[in-house]
Amino acid sequence: MAPTPSQSITEPWVKYVKARSRDHTSSSLSYCEQNPQTLITSSQPDSFYLGTGAQVLSKVLSKCLRAQKELIIVTCFWANSQSQDDVASLLLKLSSRAIAQNRKIQVRLCFSSRSIAQKLFQTSSLDGKIYPSSSWASLGLPAPEKLEGLELVVKSVFVRPFSVMHPKFILVDRQLAFMPSCNVSWEKWFEGCVEMRGEICEKLFDFWQVFWSRGGASLPSPLIESTSTEVSDALTSTPVMLPLKDITLSPELTPTILLPSSHHINPDFHPFMSPKSHIPPTPLNVFLLQLLDGAKLNIYIQTPNLTSGPAISAILDALQRGVHVHLVTSSRLMIVEQLVTAGTITEFEVWKLRRRYQKLVNLHNCSSISDPESQRPRPGTLHIGYYRPRQISKDFPDEPVKSHLKLTIVDEEVVVLGSGNMDRASWYTSQELGVAFFSRGVARDIKTCVEEGLEGRVAYVC
Repeated sequence: MAPTPSQSITEPWVKYVKARSRDHTSSSLSYCEQNPQTLITSSQPDSFYLGTGAQVLSKVLSKCLRAQKELIIVTCFWANSQSQDDVASLLLKLSSRAIAQNRKIQVRLCFSSRSIAQKLFQTSSLDGKIYPSSSWASLGLPAPEKLEGLELVVKSVFVRPFSVMHPKFILVDRQLAFMPSCNVSWEKWFEGCVEMRGEICEKLFDFWQVFWSRGGASLPSPLIESTSTEVSDALTSTPVMLPLKDITLSPELTPTILLPSSHHINPDFHPFMSPKSHIPPTPLNVFLLQLLDGAKLNIYIQTPNLTSGPAISAILDALQRGVHVHLVTSSRLMIVEQLVTAGTITEFEVWKLRRRYQKLVNLHNCSSISDPESQRPRPGTLHIGYYRPRQISKDFPDEPVKSHLKLTIVDEEVVVLGSGNMDRASWYTSQELGVAFFSRGVARDIKTCVEEGLEGRVAYVC
């Protein structure tokens, strides 16, 4: 029997999401919002690696050569880059092998954002746009006559004005899954990826099937079992860019929850609203809030930006309860996007958080003097650091210049990875996808890996 997460966390989460789903029946992901218990599963987290997007995806795509029947690639941004070239190279090799074995491999390539023109003029229908094979070259893909071993469908979905489909994941034969933080793009950012097997792959396929398969991109179900997963020596010898860090995780079966978050067209701006009002009650949003609200010892958060009012309030509440908080973010990252989607920027929100935290400390100190017997807990410690790249040299030309990793670890036991940032866009308008692992071993290994990867790359402001 597969292990399950703690009921003290899952029961209130299931109850709240299910109750609020009645108010959001038009959600594109209503299947999981009305039945969130179906998202509770297990997995075997195999590996975790850190590096630039190109390094991480080079590692991931080399493992995608194992695909025998089916490959699903979902990303948010699709841009001219080394990673895009690596995807094209992978497709050529898979096609050649399929032809040699007299078979077809089903491939689905899904993305949301390609250019400003695409977002302005593409249909906002959730059926999206299917790209004809005659246009593949304009996407940086091989010509269709070079991919005759594949049944390839290329699709994009974007809903104006701000709703990008932000998830990033790769699924190989519905048996091997990857969830990277990076896009298929050119930025040299500090990224991470978790590799996993087990029942989580079924949940990922269900998510893909409900949202991405519509409009002509469907796949055969169930998948016909493959008789072999061997890859030829010619393919395994493909050069791979080594990531900064690459660790093997615990081989044990781990309680896991897939955490989708549906997109919302209305950004729901209210200049004087309470920080916790009108939060879209998605599985991801609710889980993160309840996780932070239930923290007892410590919280570690690494996020590209920090502009989500609900997340910031939950962090401050945790500090007031005596929970220690360690936060790593980036400065001067996607400033225009932050202003448009949140009306603020990370640096200003960090400044406000530090001021509010200092008031908590001052209030506690004053109350301790006036009432020595007061039982009010001392506020937890707050450490906030901005990612700073090490000096770039000819020996290390691929130094990540910003942090784009999305990671939350609570009480050294629950780990959340995925596409969701602690910013307003991720909490209110974008579609997101996360995964939660309930394992002290996984939490320890990932935290150690990240700490080593960040050594000499963080400038602390408190």
